[in-house]
Amino acid sequence: MTWRDRLLAWRDAIQSSPKFQRFAASFPLMRPVALRRSRAVFDLAAGFVYTQTLTACVRVGLFDFLAVRPRTRAEIAAHVGIPQDELERLLRAAMALKLVQGRSGGRFGCGPMGAPLIGNTGLTRMIKHNALLYKDLVDPIEFFRDTRGGQGEVVSHFPYTSVAHPEKFGRGDVADYSSLMAETVLPLAEDILDRYSLKGRKVLLDVGGGEGAFLAEVAWRYHDLRLQLFDLPAVIEGAKTRLARLGLVGRVELSGGNFHQDPLPVGADVITLVRILLDHDDASVLRLLQKVKQALAPGGVLLIVEPFSGVRGAETVGDVYFGLYLRAMGRGRARRAEELQSLLRQAGFTRSKVHRTRYPVYAGLISAAH
Repeated sequence: MTWRDRLLAWRDAIQSSPKFQRFAASFPLMRPVALRRSRAVFDLAAGFVYTQTLTACVRVGLFDFLAVRPRTRAEIAAHVGIPQDELERLLRAAMALKLVQGRSGGRFGCGPMGAPLIGNTGLTRMIKHNALLYKDLVDPIEFFRDTRGGQGEVVSHFPYTSVAHPEKFGRGDVADYSSLMAETVLPLAEDILDRYSLKGRKVLLDVGGGEGAFLAEVAWRYHDLRLQLFDLPAVIEGAKTRLARLGLVGRVELSGGNFHQDPLPVGADVITLVRILLDHDDASVLRLLQKVKQALAPGGVLLIVEPFSGVRGAETVGDVYFGLYLRAMGRGRARRAEELQSLLRQAGFTRSKVHRTRYPVYAGLISAAH
């Protein structure tokens, strides 16, 4: 046992002592720390209730309703369909979480935590979607013990993770998750394109690009860039519809296939992998990176856009949320930037660089030279 291990064991023994806990809670210099830690422990225990309060507000469209103008209790009750007595309970909970804020005349408006959700269809869609993960986590011990995979609610939403030939899917098999991915990609796309310039590039291939939401943002910024999209044939059908609705028919070349088995279109000088690698194991990631290197034009660049684990100050996102979510999907993991760079070197990329983004835990960016 190292000196650090002994020191931490001594700390744990002291802090677990009821006598020390009573002393810390009453001693003026230690009381703020003791209260802060007890509150943090309580928040861990009560987190599910906080989340369900948020989910209730999202499901009834409360934030968009309050965004128009402050509302009275009666107006809110009529809108959400909850009796006023129980509405009072929901409002008090939402106010404590800073989702809702009291206004003049006994009315209510959005709070500082609720305002960012106004009109944010991607985030609100993800909040509703998390109900599937909660079902999978009802028994957390069985969740970690189950080695079969393919049994839960999340994996049923992403069927490509549990079948050998997802290229045989019909449109109905992929519509839900394709729509979810498209609706949540816009903030990520804006962040990446603000940070990395594609000026001077000629052809961009988005591998596993879903319904083309990322490429749509590229198209509006770079009018002369030739755009290509490669994904499962059933997903490509959805891309045709979405791109037509956005007025981008003919702007994106569409190719259907399974990137694990089929060759990629060759010749692009930019290839993007946007939220692709995290739900695959290391061997699959390495094979895909090798395939991408073969498809890139000389002098080309690969852009990897991933939520990173190990981001200082946001460890809970990569190691807790994505760690358990990907376990529910049945495969994959969020990786540290240096782990991805190691895989890139194994695939033959000579240089890679981690780029600063606004929110690296949601949209980390690595560029790799051919």
